[in-house]
Amino acid sequence: MRTPHPIEVESYRILRATCDTHGLPPHSRDVVERMVHTSADESWCADLILDESALAAGAAALDGGAPLVVDAETVSAGIAAYPSLCLMESEAAYDISVRTGITLPAAGFQLAASRVADGAVWVAGSSPTALWELLRLAEGGVLRPALVIGLPAGFVGAAEAKAALRRSGLPAISNVSAKGGAVVAAAAVNALLYGDIY
Repeated sequence: MRTPHPIEVESYRILRATCDTHGLPPHSRDVVERMVHTSADESWCADLILDESALAAGAAALDGGAPLVVDAETVSAGIAAYPSLCLMESEAAYDISVRTGITLPAAGFQLAASRVADGAVWVAGSSPTALWELLRLAEGGVLRPALVIGLPAGFVGAAEAKAALRRSGLPAISNVSAKGGAVVAAAAVNALLYGDIY
């Protein structure tokens, strides 16, 4: 376990003074605090929809070495010391995108589902279309995730995709608004990997 820098310790002290997390269960608190710390945006406290049992299952899956599938390399870049699978930039994803008209992140998820069907942690932190594709694949029984981190940002379809994720019954992290993005999605993964180090 690494020793946090004094600046990080002070940052967490400040965020805990402005965003009351002390009553949250452990994984939920870790996720909220890591996302607020990463973004300096305390409104995440009221925007996130979390289920402690789903978070515990995701953390256990990662602790056991489960595959981590992400929709964009920008998500991978923010995850500390855990390998992830991102296929959106592959030639096969490009071919699927051209042939079907779906976006590259959605095509990447389609490809990943053929390799990692069960027990993976899936992260849509960049593209609402990737989240829609994941939901389509799950509904068809193609994949069974341990956890879905559905935090894409966007004015077109992001809030709707996240609402559909919640309706799906899949174990998930999501938020109500259209905000999100790779940085906070990676922060949620890091929270599950490392817990509270402050």
